[in-house]
Amino acid sequence: MQSPNKRSAVSLPCPPAFSGPQGWADLPDGLLHSIVARLASFRDILGFAATCPSWRAAFSSYPSKTMLRTKLPPLLVQPHARVQGPLLPATNGCHQLYTCVVIDPANPNTSLRCQIPVDTIENKMALIGSSYGNVIYFSYGCCYIFDVFTGAEVSTPSLPCGAKCWSSMLKGTLTAPLASPNSHLLVSAKSSLFVLPVGNDSWSELQAPYQHPTDHFVEFDGQFIVLDSVGRSYALQLAPQLGLQEIKTKPEDGRPTRGRLVVCGDMLFMLGLTRLHRLDMSTEPATWIAVEKLDNWALFVAAGVMSTLHSCMSPGLWGGRSSIMYDAGAYRPWALYGLHGVLDPVQDEPPREPGVEHIPPKMSFWQFWLYPSMFYSSDGQ
Repeated sequence: MQSPNKRSAVSLPCPPAFSGPQGWADLPDGLLHSIVARLASFRDILGFAATCPSWRAAFSSYPSKTMLRTKLPPLLVQPHARVQGPLLPATNGCHQLYTCVVIDPANPNTSLRCQIPVDTIENKMALIGSSYGNVIYFSYGCCYIFDVFTGAEVSTPSLPCGAKCWSSMLKGTLTAPLASPNSHLLVSAKSSLFVLPVGNDSWSELQAPYQHPTDHFVEFDGQFIVLDSVGRSYALQLAPQLGLQEIKTKPEDGRPTRGRLVVCGDMLFMLGLTRLHRLDMSTEPATWIAVEKLDNWALFVAAGVMSTLHSCMSPGLWGGRSSIMYDAGAYRPWALYGLHGVLDPVQDEPPREPGVEHIPPKMSFWQFWLYPSMFYSSDGQ
């Protein structure tokens, strides 16, 4: 029997192993996604994605990239503002690249760069569109889909002869990001629309029901809309067979409506030279209603007709202005215009960088607005 003055040894259980994150790289995606939602500029997003592979993967899986594109401005690519340096090879491509300037309106004094094929300077490649973070070029019968931030390049089979005959009028766009299984390349040539599933070997041709060249493409409310040069719009059907269905519209005031389409959230607008219209789908036929202002939105347009229009909600969050067009011309980064084409008296543009060669711009490589491909999910969101 033990003495009552002695205590037996007691074995204490070992503390449980810590099962939470062991470091910054192990933070759960849910927490990382909440950080992404609070990032306020492309520079912040780029820094977040470059932190480590797990953070980049978390950004890639972020479910609300559409919201990022509405609250942050697009980047302005300046192909004519060339940075001196060696030529670079394209990733998975054959074109040599030169480095040019990119401006972020949210941080205009921050130096950003991208790569553009050298053949654009020599007029061997013509810009026919930009879409989902890529630019689309046409050269010697083929199209080239090029990511200016990664250098990745995808080439297509040669276009049918009917398209080549109208090479000066070609316009192109993607229906979804390149990584999406439903990505198609659309190329219009006068009264025909050529369609190629990305990665396929052959084009399909759709005889358009109009006799006017396609003026614009836009994705809105889950469907792809084609606009001809006289202002008529059509819904594109890719499956089970190709087709175009005219969207019956009428102008509210009886005056013809012509311009370029731009999406602002759940609203579709047509921007003309001196007027802005919103499409009211509640009427039959749908009605183009003239509007005087865009409330809490800003538009980003460029002089080149092949440039996609973009919009940004609450531009005041990054120092921008509402109900204003950021119009990128041929030379200066941008000018501010009211929605009716009147030059805004308050102008603020970034200074030119030292060591940058400003080449006289040509039609084939005017500056354009672009969201990087990392801002899109493989499902197009």
